[in-house]
Amino acid sequence: MTYYGAKELAGSLRTVRKNTLQIAEDIPEAQYGFNATPESRSVGQLLAHIALGYRFQQEVHAKEHRTTLAGIDFPALMKRLGEEAAQPRTKAQIMDMLKREGDLWSSWLEALSDEFLAERVEFPGEPPTSKSRFEMLLSTKEHEMHHRGQLMLIERLLGIVPHLTRERQARMQASR
Repeated sequence: MTYYGAKELAGSLRTVRKNTLQIAEDIPEAQYGFNATPESRSVGQLLAHIALGYRFQQEVHAKEHRTTLAGIDFPALMKRLGEEAAQPRTKAQIMDMLKREGDLWSSWLEALSDEFLAERVEFPGEPPTSKSRFEMLLSTKEHEMHHRGQLMLIERLLGIVPHLTRERQARMQASR
């Protein structure tokens, strides 16, 4: 018996994406070109990267149903995904992409069986290791949460109080 399966994974990813969408909405479009440092992604590029962040996992698990990561041309894959995320987009296009891609990924995850999630995928190396598909798929949520933390810091730099902080402050005020 498992307590956290495909439906829970999809549900938690939807929650994470809902919060990312709120941040994307709160940041004015005029600030989507803001870079915290010259080497970092702009707000718009970071949001596009988040929207497309599941694509590696999609390729491994949904399209190719790989049991090993041996033979993947990681530099070419990362280059292709990076170029796609770096395409110029308006705020509306990025918001649409976040919603659409999040819905596609969550819907696919939700339908997975426990058996599929338990399958092991080998990581080449010395010694070789493996992870369950579940562990690998969970990383898409962790990846988005990592970048969402960056976005919340960027909001602060732009003078925006993040929505989660505003909600907590409202709860604290209401409990007084």
